[in-house]
Amino acid sequence: MIKGLSHMTFIVTDLDAMETLLTTVLDARKIYDSGDDTFSLSKERFFDIGGLWIATMQGDPLPAKTYNHVAFQISDSDYDMYLGRIKSLDLELREGRARIQGEGRSIYFYDYDNHMFELHSGTLEERLARYEQAKTPHLG
Repeated sequence: MIKGLSHMTFIVTDLDAMETLLTTVLDARKIYDSGDDTFSLSKERFFDIGGLWIATMQGDPLPAKTYNHVAFQISDSDYDMYLGRIKSLDLELREGRARIQGEGRSIYFYDYDNHMFELHSGTLEERLARYEQAKTPHLG
């Protein structure tokens, strides 16, 4: 039986650059650094982001940017703060998709190895409710 998400691993060319991104933008707390030891496939670091175990391992970058991404939930009132953090690291922003009003706002950005991240201010319940309202005919 699945108990939940264990961890996410990102393969990155520069562990230091990714650590800066995770700690600066996502408030990550580093909990482990293998240093020169290699217990897995390569040097690695572990972080805690909102109770999630995030692993980074040194390796080759993704060959291309795609819409595959991981999304972290933020408060709408923190939207501009996070956008400022992303811009302070000169990370590439991606244009967001068209949205139905009330489903939350998102900031999409890429790391240095073509991984896409999203910071989203809505919840699953809000999105489903807004989708349901959008397909219900409005009588006038």
